[in-house]
Amino acid sequence: MLLNEKIMHDKVLDSTLNMLKEGYLFIKNRTTKQQTDIIETNLMGEKVICISGKEAVQLFYDEERFQRKGVAPKRVQKTLFGMNTVQGMDGKEHFRRRQLFTSFMTEANQRKLGNQVREEFERAITRWESAEEIILFDEGNEILCKVACSFAGVPLLESEVKERAGDFSAMIDAFAAVGPRHWKGKKARDRAEEWIKNIIENVRIGKFLADADSALHAMSFHKELDGSYMDSHVAAAELINILRPIVAISTYITFTALALYNHPELKSNLAKENKKYEEMFVQEVRRYYPFTPFLGARAKKDFIWNEHKFKEDMLVLLDIYGINHDSRIWKNPDEFDPEHFSEYKDKLCEFIPQGGGDYERGHRCPGEGITIEIMKASLEFLVNKIEYEVPEQDLSYDMGRIPTLPESRFIIRNVKRKF
Repeated sequence: MLLNEKIMHDKVLDSTLNMLKEGYLFIKNRTTKQQTDIIETNLMGEKVICISGKEAVQLFYDEERFQRKGVAPKRVQKTLFGMNTVQGMDGKEHFRRRQLFTSFMTEANQRKLGNQVREEFERAITRWESAEEIILFDEGNEILCKVACSFAGVPLLESEVKERAGDFSAMIDAFAAVGPRHWKGKKARDRAEEWIKNIIENVRIGKFLADADSALHAMSFHKELDGSYMDSHVAAAELINILRPIVAISTYITFTALALYNHPELKSNLAKENKKYEEMFVQEVRRYYPFTPFLGARAKKDFIWNEHKFKEDMLVLLDIYGINHDSRIWKNPDEFDPEHFSEYKDKLCEFIPQGGGDYERGHRCPGEGITIEIMKASLEFLVNKIEYEVPEQDLSYDMGRIPTLPESRFIIRNVKRKF
């Protein structure tokens, strides 16, 4: 139930600059101040409704009332998602394209990716031991780029890893950026799409043989509803939508290291290789630290919800960060505490760090299980496989910057293997 039944209006003509300044807290600042779960504002000259709370999640993922087609701005499509990809689809078209993704997100593949990450981190120890310092975020990007390409069947030379990982990272960093960050992300996507498109075209003509069970093969030969192959540019963008989110987990790995640094008292539980506590810890990292700020959808038709009128094609933003810090859902939500998940069950309308909705037919992130497995593998590595020092550095992160990250990207020194 809404705290305040009267819809509140942002008291400025356009809140775009405020959103860029406040970032993750933009919606939460307003709903908290006005004690309501629904705020009307203007962004980029368009009237927008912002919603928060458990009931808002249920509303937002009602496929009869909302659609995702036409929601993502062109600037986001040209950097993060790609054009004409699954994130902007609905109905049968979305379901068919989504099935292509979910077929690779099995529990077996989740475990496989987790094990590959463990192996790559352990291979890196010898090099880390001789390095003056290690920037964890950058190392994570490169390791996850190698793992993602191997998993998807995409050929990647060792000499290419740094460049390709940098391009994936630039796409992610451009999500809500303007100016140089946006241009850098756009150029990175153009390079990546051209790289993957050429590989797909070579697979189609038989010049490169892709494993029949790989994502590369599936994207190369996937047929649309009309029976035609996906355009090679679209196929490349969709394959990148498997690779890029895996690389993005480096952000969570960095925040995991920050959580360990800020809460050393929790290491004793983790050192015992307590699998349940490992899961609780990584889930709390996903809840507590900023990752997805909000998500958008457009009303399919006019309707009334809790006495508020929503008009067809109106843009609605769901406050992901705010819901993960909602005191009605979480006890002491602004404290990092893995015990938040001691009795956790699937809270599809309460815990939505990567979006909500139904896994099978809806828009909930199909790679959520992969994220968790890779995070657990990284956590186990940081706690049980190496010792290291954390030198003085700027570990603050800017909540106004989307996406955000510790300023230093988490530096470690004097790395030693544990035996």
